[in-house]
Amino acid sequence: MERNGGDRVQRITFDHDFTDDSDIETFPKGMRLYGNGHSIEIRELEDSAGFAYLSVSRTLRKGQIGSDVLHLHDTYGAEQTPLHWYGGPELMEQYYPIEKLRFDDYPYITKELHSAAIIERYWVSTAGVFFYVDKEVPLFLDQDEQVLRFTAKKELPYYTYDEEFVFSYRVGVAADVRDAHQRAVERVLNQPVDIPDERMVRYPIWSTWVRYRRPISQQTVLDFAREINAYGFRNAQLDIDDLWEVCYGSLTFNTITFPNVTEMTETLREMGFRVTLWVHPFINKNCDPWYTEALSKGYLVKSHNETIGYSTKWWNSGENEASYINFNNPDAVEWYRRRLQDLQELGIDNFKFDAGETSWAPADPDIGGPTALLPSSQTVNFVRMCASFGGMIEIRTGWGTQDLPVFVRMLDFDTRWGWNNGLQSLVPTLLQMNLNGYPFVLPDMIGGNVYGDDILTKELFVRWLEASVFMPSIQFSKTPWDIDEESITISKKFAQLHETYADYIIQRMRLAVTQGTPVNPPIWWLDPTDKIVSFDASHPRFSQEYLLGEDIVVAPVLTEFATARDVYLPKGTWRDGNTNRVHEGGRWIYNYTAPMDTLPYFVSATFQAN
Repeated sequence: MERNGGDRVQRITFDHDFTDDSDIETFPKGMRLYGNGHSIEIRELEDSAGFAYLSVSRTLRKGQIGSDVLHLHDTYGAEQTPLHWYGGPELMEQYYPIEKLRFDDYPYITKELHSAAIIERYWVSTAGVFFYVDKEVPLFLDQDEQVLRFTAKKELPYYTYDEEFVFSYRVGVAADVRDAHQRAVERVLNQPVDIPDERMVRYPIWSTWVRYRRPISQQTVLDFAREINAYGFRNAQLDIDDLWEVCYGSLTFNTITFPNVTEMTETLREMGFRVTLWVHPFINKNCDPWYTEALSKGYLVKSHNETIGYSTKWWNSGENEASYINFNNPDAVEWYRRRLQDLQELGIDNFKFDAGETSWAPADPDIGGPTALLPSSQTVNFVRMCASFGGMIEIRTGWGTQDLPVFVRMLDFDTRWGWNNGLQSLVPTLLQMNLNGYPFVLPDMIGGNVYGDDILTKELFVRWLEASVFMPSIQFSKTPWDIDEESITISKKFAQLHETYADYIIQRMRLAVTQGTPVNPPIWWLDPTDKIVSFDASHPRFSQEYLLGEDIVVAPVLTEFATARDVYLPKGTWRDGNTNRVHEGGRWIYNYTAPMDTLPYFVSATFQAN
């Protein structure tokens, strides 16, 4: 592919389909290639000043395989700038840029495995080229250090009961990577229709999960709220997490542990708290009469394989001891929604929705209707049901649902420092979600989930909080007073800093609605032509910085025992948020001093708070 002027920007190989003597048929704004038993159509969708947009498609029969290859490590431009890539899936080990990822015959559906809860079929490069594979394609990925291969084939976990399928994708070529992303938002990704709840932006969310685990009780919730107030912290809401139900899937409070829910919610409201409740889309088989009702009314996902039936497993059940509600069934959706509304009658303000990925369904799911062609439609219909409860919710999965005005939570992080789902994965995941069109990111709880042998140290807790300050929201479960007095002081300082900039965060959220721009873009967003960033984009330092809008550069310390770090400032004039010293951008500040209570951040000299 070439840009106007003959600058080659991207190679695509139609693998195994065509030979040099393939036939070519041209037609207005396109052509068809024939050969090796296949045909492929390339059609121009748009050709305007500075932007070209085309589609590539072929129709295949069951048993055939389509496979096209992107070459990841070409160079582009007169200076032979190396190519870097963004987009792709959310992952547990979130690399940035994403050419570092590796896949082998990887089915591209939403799944909990590897934390792949957001699976957008979108990739964009520093050459200003984006690719979007259409939702109907049964897509598998292979990726190594040289190529990203898109393969379409009728195999599980996709629907395999039709005889034909289409392998189609779209390609956009723009002036640079920022322009390409904005064009993709307009054409394939969409943008939010509104912003989520503003109080969730301004003040911390508090969750019982990490501090108390399961089960939870009414007295514990009230005691937690009193502690939060006693230590002088504000709140967006208090989330009652796992396990409050009679049994998993009952959506009914256990009256032994929660003897008077209405009294509890009224007391919490008098204390200044809103109350949210952790819910999920599963019903365990021992949870009657609710399970029997759902089964008898056809509300559960079943398998085409009768030996599997309706059986699945999730983290709160044994093998084949649960079922997944079928959100492709409108009657099941209404049944689920009505039961949640009954909980709201008890004073529950809203919900924290967990799970929702396609992979929780039984193998070879029979979800019914035309959406059987799209296994991830289970995810889509679940999160759209969740969003019907308004902006004061959180979800954790998405697939073509960027239009929803809700917070999307990062999947559970482990309590560790490294790239392996620890603190150093936090910023890359933030950037990844924003560049997939999900700007309303809810980072996981400060300090991670403290699973297994993980240990939450004071330093890790504080650095995690600092890294989250300029993200859209902050979420606590382990508390500063679980650590020591200094942690309380530092936490109040940074909670206040977040609150100080909340108006600006909300302003950038509104721009995401009107213009489709990321709330937290990467450093190159301000100047996609910056040669320092372009040539060295894969350096770890660039994956440990982010922007808030276009006026704040954030460079948290993410390495254990470190008290300094290098900071790259993009073009512009920047004021140090800690010292007020002014710096010119387009250069590094080396060895910036940052003891444990210091977050390096820089504010544009032209910035004016509303």
